[in-house]
Amino acid sequence: MDITNDRHTQHISRQFNEELESLRTRLLAMGGLVERHLSEVVEALIENDATAAEQVRANDHAVNDFQLELDEACTHVLARRQPTASDLRLVLAVTRTTSDLERMGDESNKIARNVLHLIENGQSSRGVAEIRNISARVRLMSRNALTAFARMDADTARQVLTEDDEVDQHYRSAMRSLVTFMMEDPRAISPVLNVMWILRSLERVGDHASNIAESVIYLVEGADVRHVGKSSLQRDAEDNL
Repeated sequence: MDITNDRHTQHISRQFNEELESLRTRLLAMGGLVERHLSEVVEALIENDATAAEQVRANDHAVNDFQLELDEACTHVLARRQPTASDLRLVLAVTRTTSDLERMGDESNKIARNVLHLIENGQSSRGVAEIRNISARVRLMSRNALTAFARMDADTARQVLTEDDEVDQHYRSAMRSLVTFMMEDPRAISPVLNVMWILRSLERVGDHASNIAESVIYLVEGADVRHVGKSSLQRDAEDNL
């Protein structure tokens, strides 16, 4: 047995495992930052705090920097390590999730812009309850999706996909209510439109949280469920109980 070669192989393997763990750690740090921005911008709306909304916009670059860093790290792993099987799935899942987190950051930036418009032009009292409700739901989805990634938990990931259906229902209901209100009071159109754009961004955050959950299922099970019906996912979840 060649002890030198064996030690070299173990060293390379240890380095590779450390690189993969670093990808996971940095991804979860990026997710935490995105969650914080979303929480801060909703709080800025509720508190009528223009400074906080501006701060979210100013800090958007930090999310973008995370994406660039993680993309470069994933490219490095693919080029030098040529991972196979589950290791390859991890790298691909990190790449997908990084993209979704960056887009969630973009939606927080859009929300901040609309919050500033509301503060500048007169805040509408309509829609705030709906924003509270939907924002709480999508923030929970985001947290659960990242928890599922951290724990390699496909069951929690499937629950996130179910929660997305509920968010969509609340979103459609809120939009119908706001459209009716604008028809009854045309003077409210401008501020209510800002509220509707905020709700749209929150709904998109939920969609990206669902994408992350799908990446977790792919990572854990090797199954691509992006175009699988929700009923099939529910059956899979029940079969795993």
